[in-house]
Amino acid sequence: MTVTATAPIAVDPRIRELAESLTLEQQVSLLTGADVWSTVEIPEIGLGRIVLSDGPAGVRGEDFDERHDSISLPSSSSLSAAWSVDVARRYGQVLGQEAHRKGVHVVLGPTINLHRSPLGGRHFECMSEDPVLTAQLAAGYVTGVQSTGIGATPKHFVANDAETDRFTADSVVAERPLRELYLAAFEQAVTEAKAWLVMSSYNSINGTTASENPLLETPLSTEWGFDGVVVSDWTGVRSIDAAKAHQDLEMPGPVGHWGPKLVAAVESGEVSREAILEKVTRILRLAARVGVLEGFEPAVTEQPAEIDGRAFAREAAVRGSVLVRNENNLLPLTTAGLKRVAVIGHNASEARTQGGGSATVMPLQIVSPLEGLREALPDDVELTYSRGAKVADGLQEFPRTSLSNPVAGVPGLRVSFFDATGAELSGEDRLASHLIWFGVGIPEGTSRIRIQTEWTAPDDGVHHLGVGTVGEVKLILDGDVVFDGELVDEHDVLGAALFSPPQKTFPVSTTAGQRVSVEAIFTLPESQVIPFSAILLGEETVVDDADAEIAAAVEAAREADVAVVVVGTSAAIESEGFDRKDLDLPGHQDRLVAAVAAVNPRTVVVVNSGSPVLMPWRNDVDAILLGWFGGQEFGAAIADVLLGAEEPGGRLPTSWPAALEDVPVLNTTPVDGKVHYEEGIHIGYRAWLKQAADGGASPAYPFGFGLGYTSFALGAASADASAAAGEDVTVSAPVTNTGSRPGREVVQVYVARSDSAVDRPVRWLAGFGSVTLEPGATGAVEISVPARAFAHYEDGWQYEAGQFQLLVGRHAEDDFQELTVEVR
Repeated sequence: MTVTATAPIAVDPRIRELAESLTLEQQVSLLTGADVWSTVEIPEIGLGRIVLSDGPAGVRGEDFDERHDSISLPSSSSLSAAWSVDVARRYGQVLGQEAHRKGVHVVLGPTINLHRSPLGGRHFECMSEDPVLTAQLAAGYVTGVQSTGIGATPKHFVANDAETDRFTADSVVAERPLRELYLAAFEQAVTEAKAWLVMSSYNSINGTTASENPLLETPLSTEWGFDGVVVSDWTGVRSIDAAKAHQDLEMPGPVGHWGPKLVAAVESGEVSREAILEKVTRILRLAARVGVLEGFEPAVTEQPAEIDGRAFAREAAVRGSVLVRNENNLLPLTTAGLKRVAVIGHNASEARTQGGGSATVMPLQIVSPLEGLREALPDDVELTYSRGAKVADGLQEFPRTSLSNPVAGVPGLRVSFFDATGAELSGEDRLASHLIWFGVGIPEGTSRIRIQTEWTAPDDGVHHLGVGTVGEVKLILDGDVVFDGELVDEHDVLGAALFSPPQKTFPVSTTAGQRVSVEAIFTLPESQVIPFSAILLGEETVVDDADAEIAAAVEAAREADVAVVVVGTSAAIESEGFDRKDLDLPGHQDRLVAAVAAVNPRTVVVVNSGSPVLMPWRNDVDAILLGWFGGQEFGAAIADVLLGAEEPGGRLPTSWPAALEDVPVLNTTPVDGKVHYEEGIHIGYRAWLKQAADGGASPAYPFGFGLGYTSFALGAASADASAAAGEDVTVSAPVTNTGSRPGREVVQVYVARSDSAVDRPVRWLAGFGSVTLEPGATGAVEISVPARAFAHYEDGWQYEAGQFQLLVGRHAEDDFQELTVEVR
């Protein structure tokens, strides 16, 4: 399977000449950001600033302002579950469109580190445990972004597969797994899709921090021909030594480790002038490609046909949904004869649609599963809702519909900025009660920020209202000062307090519809290296009797024709900045599912998590649908799949275990600063297969697995009988839809070598393809198995002559058709 690359700008000698025309000080100034999100401009040569923005599942722009909303697409684990390069390409194009709308030139994505351990905190943001699946989808994503003239940034290069001590951890990886797994995940994005940027990671690789690592030269720039910009992760440049490597751009700015120190290093001969010229040339080439360098034609002058972002977000969530259990063909639900549906679960009403950290974007609207089902079900079907078990811990921002701006008389909040004398500098009307400023948005000279709103209580009872921030803050509820003090950040991760700040809550007794005045006054710190602040006003869910909540949900399920239980994780479980401690669902969700299933066998569980969770009740419910972090249209997509308007299109991009102790590669915690990749080439399903061959456990659901609403027959596959070393092999497989509904089948080809002199996995993915068929129709799937699939790395790519087995099937543990190919 190949991906058409965006045509690169021809090497234009004028770019090098322009770089040479600059003074040393001007050249060096271009190598550190102008601020948090953009590069330095030099108007006299026609160079504008290049604006960069997080990604990778939406384009936020230069601020976290909810008034500047973004399309929120499903997370990368959901994207990869689609097993579709076409979906990945269109996903990238939507991001490119969003970048244009936001005035952004570079999207900081895709994140393509591998799912080495299911405990990885950023698992949701990465694609897969397999380098072939990851590489093909990453190339599709990059092609889609850059087809719009926006630069894509595969990250984080490389072996940045966990969050624990991520700034200092040293990933100790042997050359063979580094080449065959971790670098291979990046390769096609560079060699085929021609990415315009690559982001270096925080961690070290084999003792050298990524921004100084020789891997930036070889293989990235030399073997792969990368002619773009290597941008650091934010604060990832640690010294002048990075300038001696192939690190091109230090972010953020304007203060960093280069600047005047780098000028002095060049003048002293410590860093060569040629190294500086090469970096500047690459940055100017990027500027030309994205259209901010006068006199040079941008890489893309005509935009592709526009994709409806919201409609695509819904489609992508459907395509990534994975049905792993469907006993008695409970799904799709038929509305004929359906009288009552019990929707249960905290995540049903407060869905987790995206992961935490820098990937966060602010969509205009979010459709929860509860809302999606309520909209999709016929009017004569009664829908009940029970929370059942609390999931989200700590303060959650107020629903926007519950807030009234007391100054402007419109929904939302009033935010006012004051200087040190108490004079008001400016004010603005905001919509959301979680306010984040990262680099921009706070007027210069601001000393204090005041937030005012009126919150309407949804019901009678005690509500726990509060404030979250870092620093000095005063909280006033209905005119009473309930807190006036300092909240201290205990995180050791840059920016973590933006999303999960320290908090104080206070009980307030209300009647339904009562308005409560909420005011917070925040004092800014006197100085910050990187200017960022956050204030969260909201309510904490406090459950006094967990058993009573479960009991209420059980009664609702008992009276219903079907129970839909939505379980999932929270921001405290899956986020940038930390790894998971276990794979358990938080709170009492396992008890909830077991209790519901005990009274209603027609129970569907929707899993709202970005990565694997344990499901001890999985054999006690009729259906399980994995919905991942499904983006802003998550609930609409879930309703589409449950009610049969759409087929669950996904296959697992990573293995799901039955028990934590079964996982063959688990640890993410450095020992003496090092994470030893002792498993070598055996990660993910490769490790599971090796473990099973030695008599150990298999996963609950294997890599590549997924069910649908129809059935398929895989006919006799065929392939070339032999190939010279370095030649691709084509596998052809006929597929027939033997069921009664249209559907899509994904055919997977694995390679095995039973008599090898080389340590190899039991089998490894070589390629995949899919076909969508009407009932009774037959179609052929052709899958190109690249020559590299037969190679191993040992002082270069080596080919072991002899017979390899091509295994054609539907997942990593299927009953395969076996073909033989002779590699000469």
